[in-house]
Amino acid sequence: MKFQADAARGNAVTGYGAGWVAVNGRRLEHSVVIGPDVLVNWECPVFSALSSGHFDLLGEFAPELVIFGSGSTLQFPAPQLLTSLYSQRIGLETMDTQAACRTYNFLLGEGRRAIAALLIG
Repeated sequence: MKFQADAARGNAVTGYGAGWVAVNGRRLEHSVVIGPDVLVNWECPVFSALSSGHFDLLGEFAPELVIFGSGSTLQFPAPQLLTSLYSQRIGLETMDTQAACRTYNFLLGEGRRAIAALLIG
């Protein structure tokens, strides 16, 4: 699916499909963390590889909310992996990656301090 770019400032998801997302028109085929001014590889290829360190990294971007895209199906991370986010009072919403892309773009358009952590594998 492709999106029409809005007037939102920052990195936006401009398309997605099985095994990829596009950010600002650039196709990426690896897990990624996206924020208004953040675009980094997320060194987690699949859901089963998740560790607390993956979520610790997200807190470093100081978001108010993390949108976690768990891949092609909805899967919830174990609560003990999220301890560092909770201790920093950072919210986390889990959804499949395609829904996470849409939700992140919506929040970006509202000017919210959100990041999307998207599993692509």
